[in-house]
Amino acid sequence: MCGLELISSSPEQTVEIGERIGSQLRGGEVIGVCGQLGSGKTHLIKGLAAGAGARDSREVNSPTFVIVNEYLGRFDIYHIDAYRLNSVVEFETIGFDDFCGPGSVVMIEWADKVESVLAGINYLRIELFYAGDTTRKIQVQNLPQYMSL
Repeated sequence: MCGLELISSSPEQTVEIGERIGSQLRGGEVIGVCGQLGSGKTHLIKGLAAGAGARDSREVNSPTFVIVNEYLGRFDIYHIDAYRLNSVVEFETIGFDDFCGPGSVVMIEWADKVESVLAGINYLRIELFYAGDTTRKIQVQNLPQYMSL
C-alpha cells in the first residue's frame, strides 16, 4: 500500500481522476472520501462510479438526505453520505457491514465523520483540498498495489 498526491485543475479533471481509480476496482473495496464542503467529493465519486461501470453515471449525486444511493455496474456500488449522520452508531445502523463484500464497492462521502469504524478495515482514503478557485490537491492513501495512477 502506498500514498500519492494529485492535482486537479477542474471539476472535469476530478471526475477523470475518479474514473481512473474506479476502472481499477476489483470489488470488495471501501473508499472513504474526505474534504471541505464544495471541494469536489461528489465529482470524484461520479468518476469512481463511472469507472466502476455505473450504468448511468449522470445519475450519481450526493445522497445527503437519503443517506445511501445504490448504482449498478460491474459491482453493486453503494454511495453513502455521512454528512447528516449524528453518530457512528447511526452509520452502523444503516447497514454499512451489509454493503461490504467481494461483489460490491462502498464509497463514503464525509468519511472523516465515521473513521473510527473504518479504522478497523483496510480502506482507500482520498482527501480533497482547495488549492485555488478550481484547483484541488487530492491525497490518496492506502492505494492498493494493483492500482496505478
